[in-house]
Amino acid sequence: MVFRHDGGLQSVRKASVLAISYLEQPLSQVRIYRTALQTNEQLGKQNIILQDEIARLRSVKEENRALRDLLELRDTLQHDLIPAKIVAKNLTGINNSFTIDRGERDGVETGMALINAQGLIGQVILTTPGHAQIMPFHNAMFRVSSHIQGSRAYGIVSWSGEGSDELVMNYVPQTIRVSEGAVVETSGFSNQFPPHIPIGEVIRTEPEEGRDTQQIYIKPFVSLHQTAEAFVVRYIPEPEVDELLLQYEGLFQ
Repeated sequence: MVFRHDGGLQSVRKASVLAISYLEQPLSQVRIYRTALQTNEQLGKQNIILQDEIARLRSVKEENRALRDLLELRDTLQHDLIPAKIVAKNLTGINNSFTIDRGERDGVETGMALINAQGLIGQVILTTPGHAQIMPFHNAMFRVSSHIQGSRAYGIVSWSGEGSDELVMNYVPQTIRVSEGAVVETSGFSNQFPPHIPIGEVIRTEPEEGRDTQQIYIKPFVSLHQTAEAFVVRYIPEPEVDELLLQYEGLFQ
């Protein structure tokens, strides 16, 4: 039947080819649809791989920028710096804390400041041979003697409270004019922190009711949630100053 060319068989062959073409058309559409699904699945996998690669490249770029800033900071400060990485964070309440991968055998001691290229992060409160616990400025117990650049405004900076990123500077007289955008830094008067470590910038001021002082609200330079690398400032307080303070307190006991 395939090779004969009789008129009847020719008609049968044409009808068969026509019927098969009608049957093949929906099947071909199914094949095209399945091929499109497979192609979309492959493209989706490639898209995920590329997005992951882009995220890792961005992370590496940000880490390199932070390390460059830290190296520049190391060259400008007078005090010795101990490089450290933050290996644990707790920023969920009022007693927040960090853990760093440097400790007593690296020269870290209780009371030393933790900083990065942007400014102050916190203070060492506990140490072990290989690690140290940090009290960040977002902690209800944190206090630092501070100074506003370009003025005679001195006060104590603390955290304004849970749920807020702002710091507040107290004990500044209302007679001292403080401008928005002014930089707040450590004063060095407390014998705990070295002077001139940036803390943040002034965003607003409010007079304290019933007092002749004002509260100065500060936006910190450091983002605690994004901080990963830092330096411990090898700053040892003057023992004579501490002894004088203890003697002074003893006069009133």
